[in-house]
Amino acid sequence: MTPVSTTVSRRTLLRGLLAAPLVAGCAGGTTQPVALAAGEPGGFYVEFGELLAAALGAAGLPTSVVTTGGSVENIEQLRDGVAALGLALTDIALAARNGEEPFGAPVPLQAIGRVYENYMQLVVRAEDPATGTADLAGRPVSLGAVGSGAAVFGDRLLTAAGIAADVTRRPLRDAVAALESGSADALLWSGGVPTPALAELAARRPVRLLPLAEHLPQLRSRHGSVYGPATVPADAYGPAGPVPTVGVANLLVCTSALPDETAAAVARTLVAAAPDLVPESALGTQYLDQRSLIGTGEIPLHPGAAAEYRTLHG
Repeated sequence: MTPVSTTVSRRTLLRGLLAAPLVAGCAGGTTQPVALAAGEPGGFYVEFGELLAAALGAAGLPTSVVTTGGSVENIEQLRDGVAALGLALTDIALAARNGEEPFGAPVPLQAIGRVYENYMQLVVRAEDPATGTADLAGRPVSLGAVGSGAAVFGDRLLTAAGIAADVTRRPLRDAVAALESGSADALLWSGGVPTPALAELAARRPVRLLPLAEHLPQLRSRHGSVYGPATVPADAYGPAGPVPTVGVANLLVCTSALPDETAAAVARTLVAAAPDLVPESALGTQYLDQRSLIGTGEIPLHPGAAAEYRTLHG
């Protein structure tokens, strides 16, 4: 769990180092763009996806970023052959591989690498009296967009907290508008820190995060070790102390249908272009070093990616 800093001087050098081997690894380059299923506009998935697409494109693998509802929809696009790469929370990826809800059957999901930590962020207006999840019982709460990992986690969170709320499913920007207007009292988001749309909200009006770490024992007893402790850094969304929450590793995933040479090329880019892949505003944990990238838990590495990591390790 090594934070990676962005260094402009290395970016130019790394692009030059990457270009030749990546094209070679893709049998002379690819003219048809690789589709990367990312996430919602204003979220960290899209921000990371655009940086990755730029790095892959500069190195000879044209990549297009597809906006989606999030992890669930990304995996559905992989399953259906609409996308070749996707970003997904580990808990959702594991549910897909095991054929659990919200998936009707197992998806032959594999990982290219673990890329960064997702932080569960339960946002309320700063003046709201709520101090924890229990205080939201019976109140209007947006628990993520349809097709998102946040929507799945939101249901699990309410169960762990033992409460019922007036739940709606809104895309991030709609949820932000609802919180700002008062039609929602809280919104749940799963993403990096700071998430651009939430940072923009915090610049317009004071907001704060509710702590979620108290629910970890119940979440882990029901769903396993995919959930772990995490801390949203101080001042992520305006003046505030650190907030203990729940973290879930985010994976770059594919299916077993992805050619070995493409998986290898993407893995090579994740290692060599790591400084290019961290948004300048990022405060959270990144996993963009070789030792951390391979820590994909119960989601096996794609054979092409695994072979490339072994080659790079020497």
